[in-house]
Amino acid sequence: MLRRGFLSMRSRLTAGDVDLAANALAERALELPELAHARTVAAYVSVGEEPGTLALLDALRARGVRVLLPVLLPDNDLDWGAYTGPDSLAPVRHGSRMALLEPVGERLGPEAVRQADAVLLPGLAVDARGMRLGRGGGSYDRVLARLERAGADPALVVLLYDTEVVERVPEEGHDRPVHAVVTPSGVRRFR
Repeated sequence: MLRRGFLSMRSRLTAGDVDLAANALAERALELPELAHARTVAAYVSVGEEPGTLALLDALRARGVRVLLPVLLPDNDLDWGAYTGPDSLAPVRHGSRMALLEPVGERLGPEAVRQADAVLLPGLAVDARGMRLGRGGGSYDRVLARLERAGADPALVVLLYDTEVVERVPEEGHDRPVHAVVTPSGVRRFR
């Protein structure tokens, strides 16, 4: 029910709203020291009314950052591929879901995310404790568990709209807090 509410709010955004937010998000995110000093960033390509990421991906690449993007596997786990610009993306439909833009070229394996200095996470909301509400597919829960098992400690940053930073979201035992949230109006840190 909570997820449906956030998705409904997003569905009312215009393409202009999404574009304005994407540019502001890129500007705010690029100010983060965690991204300014990163050599490798695991990110994602936004779809639909998600806060836009392409401007940020291109800005990171322009800085010389290696950008890894997810490739959804049949079991909802994530493989990774390198982003080398808009031409390195192709739409891929996974069953009845919306088509995702995924990197073409070499697959680096699910463990490639361990090389990231920062991981940009999609979400629907984050609360005052830094707990992230995802879409419910579990893909990023697996990524976070993989990082934890490996002892990797990249900066975990979720990209959201201002209205998606809330007092509390439901939490399950496998959930992990993020370090920061970036919204069009600014950055909030959690630890």
